[in-house]
Amino acid sequence: MGNIQGLDIQIPHDVAQYWGWFLAFGIALVVLGVAAVVRSVTATIISMLFFGWLLVLASGIEIAQAVLVGHWAGFFQHLVAAILFGVVGVIMVTRPLLSAEVLTVFIGTFFLIGGLFQFFSALAVTTPGWGWHVADGVITAILGLLVLAQWPVSGLWGIGLFVGLDLIFYGAAWIGLGLG
Repeated sequence: MGNIQGLDIQIPHDVAQYWGWFLAFGIALVVLGVAAVVRSVTATIISMLFFGWLLVLASGIEIAQAVLVGHWAGFFQHLVAAILFGVVGVIMVTRPLLSAEVLTVFIGTFFLIGGLFQFFSALAVTTPGWGWHVADGVITAILGLLVLAQWPVSGLWGIGLFVGLDLIFYGAAWIGLGLG
């Protein structure tokens, strides 16, 4: 292992000058994250409505793009994307709980398969720190199993919990930047 004591890190002047805003932003994100974890069902519904409206907006943009493209070869791709975005967005806005249940199955399956892949690949290719990769794979696969074992009930709280945890860690990173 090399010695890193001589590493000179320059903090940009803007970061040093506005450290209080970064700290406040991080604290606000942590508070929102804790609220989302405590009220995970509400956070799940709000997330589905938010992403649904984003898809409806994206559908409108794709329709405008298809009209602007006109007779160019990309017209049908934009039109199909607009229809897909619109249909999925409307479904998410009108049926947020059903959308959350479906997305929770995808998330649980992703965690399970991703965790198993990381577990077996870490065992097959033993690089430095391979034990941490094995542990991460096991934890991720167990998380996927837990989410899938509780489905469809986990569809009510799962996404809100994940969004809340993400906000907490993202806020902690901003707090670290502000205090650093």
